[in-house]
Amino acid sequence: MNLHQFKFVREAVRQNFNLTEAAKTLFTSQPGVSKAILELEDELGVDIFRRHGKRIRNLTEPGKRILTSIERILVEVESLKRVGKDFAAQDQGNFVIATTHTQARYALPKVLTEFTKRFPKVRVSIQQGSPQQIADMLLHDQADIAIATEGVSDVEGLLTLPGYQWQHVIAVQSEHPLLSKKNISLEDLVEYPIITYDKAFAGRSKIDKAFDSKHLKPDVVLEAIDADVIKTYVETGMGIGIVAGVAYDAERDKNLRAIPAGHLFGNNVTKIALKQNAYLRSFVYTFIELFSPSLTRKLVDQAMLGESVDYQI
Repeated sequence: MNLHQFKFVREAVRQNFNLTEAAKTLFTSQPGVSKAILELEDELGVDIFRRHGKRIRNLTEPGKRILTSIERILVEVESLKRVGKDFAAQDQGNFVIATTHTQARYALPKVLTEFTKRFPKVRVSIQQGSPQQIADMLLHDQADIAIATEGVSDVEGLLTLPGYQWQHVIAVQSEHPLLSKKNISLEDLVEYPIITYDKAFAGRSKIDKAFDSKHLKPDVVLEAIDADVIKTYVETGMGIGIVAGVAYDAERDKNLRAIPAGHLFGNNVTKIALKQNAYLRSFVYTFIELFSPSLTRKLVDQAMLGESVDYQI
């Protein structure tokens, strides 16, 4: 057996059991992929895939266990490659960050400004997407690290670390009636059309739970993945906005005012996600500590080894 066979099996699953697409992705021929998989099955003495005629349809039960082992082996192989590259060039290389728009727009600029000063030879790439998309990027080795509030904590194969805490604010026009209220309530908010995040982003789940707990039905007239879009439509008078506190800047958002809403929707934690058992290059540790100063290299290593760690954010 060899690594090419392992890669063919993994890619066949990733391409929904389409060997033609798997072959295209791996820049080889479909017959070559099919032959290599059959040879691996012969050597192992079991069928990895269920077949209908010449087409593969799904994994067999032993195939599922074999895929788990293959994934683990290929992760270790990738780690070995990274070890070699890291020791050959400690302060250079490509660094891919998968994240959401809010983090890329508001949380990362100061961190990356300092990071690039320390590592001018590192080429940084920011890949934006939904929490599910960025988790997939990390799992499929298309990113070194993922940063999001929603959707990465319970993904099998990922380790999540707390980055920073934040709360929502209510964004309103500068003369909105809510500004005259001392203690804003959820009942006050449902009196107005609401503009906020799509359900997969930026603590939207906590917003929904808060209204549900009071049996209130907010009139959400617009959902967006981008806080700038939300604020733009608040400025037009379409409604009030519920956005991450980090997304409001008094200097830039001169036509808006922000009302604290932590007492309504609670605290949120933006998380750093890493692929379990992945090898981390030295500059990745530096980036993590710049993003969340309490996450030292020692703490990250302990977490990667599965040890209990007491985080302070």
